[in-house]
Amino acid sequence: MIAEKMKNMVANSSAIRAMFEEGNRLAQIYGAENVFDFSLGNPNVAAPEAVKKAIMELLEESDPVVLHGYTNSNSGYADVRETVADSLNKRFGTKFEGKNIVMSVGAAGGLNVILKTLLNPGDEVIAFAPYFGEYRSYTNNYDGVLVEISPNTVDFQPKLDEFEQKITPKTKAVIVNTPNNPTGVVYSEETIKKLAAIMEAKQQEYGTDLYLISDEPYRELVYDGVEVPYLTKYYANTIVGYSYSKSLSLPGERIGYLVIPDEVKDSAEVLAAANVATRILGFVNAPTLQQKLVAKCINEKTDISYYDRNRETLYQGLKECGFTCIKPQGAFYLFVKSPVADEKEFCAAAKKYNLLLVPGSSFACSGYVRLAYCVAYETIVNSLPKFKELAKEYF
Repeated sequence: MIAEKMKNMVANSSAIRAMFEEGNRLAQIYGAENVFDFSLGNPNVAAPEAVKKAIMELLEESDPVVLHGYTNSNSGYADVRETVADSLNKRFGTKFEGKNIVMSVGAAGGLNVILKTLLNPGDEVIAFAPYFGEYRSYTNNYDGVLVEISPNTVDFQPKLDEFEQKITPKTKAVIVNTPNNPTGVVYSEETIKKLAAIMEAKQQEYGTDLYLISDEPYRELVYDGVEVPYLTKYYANTIVGYSYSKSLSLPGERIGYLVIPDEVKDSAEVLAAANVATRILGFVNAPTLQQKLVAKCINEKTDISYYDRNRETLYQGLKECGFTCIKPQGAFYLFVKSPVADEKEFCAAAKKYNLLLVPGSSFACSGYVRLAYCVAYETIVNSLPKFKELAKEYF
């Protein structure tokens, strides 16, 4: 007798997780070395050594009652928030203060906090396909309506003409994710400027406030010198959600933050509401040990050369097999065009070779599949002969 809303959510439960669980099942049958699981974006690169050292120092030097206790504010430790703000200011030329930072339970927790803060029932949230499928559930959870912008399969930059047409007086927020999951594309500065101009014009036209939510768990994972624009510099009503899951290889620790700049309309009210939302959603505060950890490791980074080697090897290998894919500029995903219209049929065919891929329909972009290349290099090398066998069925 579960809630009606949950029935739909269970029915549409993540295909990514389902495929990951299937990989575990197949590994028990065939051996893990013979299963090529590209389903889950779970970093295979260890956290920097400084992370381990910092954890040990915190445990040895801190008062455990304080270290493991509640924070004074649901938004997190004041000194940690100041450290995050200072780091952002140095990197991006911003002028944030600690009060502009809300420590969150990863980027996902942060997105839920800000959507809880902003949405009234029936408010619309726009997302550009392909997008992370959980945006649907997050929006629906607060009785919002997710509005999709269809995918631009030429270069996977947002379709701004369609975007302009689909903004209505009910539109409350726009979510962008760059570097993008699942394509690995970085939205260009030109794209961001045009998107911001459209939103500014629509605010004037409708007399409403439109919030741009930048979901940035992959900001540090970029290749070939690509720059990722920092969106608060282009549009005043921008709120940033960040996670250390990828940049420090800490996905299970669930630590990140929201940035709510003073320039955001009614920023003081938004900040106060986000603080309360953190509590009433049951997070109470972001994990305290992890808050202190990221403050100590604020300048540390994961060595992305591992991902870059995987990216090059997988991209070139699949191209040689005859598959069509766009070369990712960031993140650790490769978006591959299915050789048949029904990409789920292609995923089923791949599974015969113990190749586990995620259908693009999970990201509102059918006809494609996603491969997460944050796996061991040997997994990629050993998978390529299987991809060649699979390719023979189509080319």
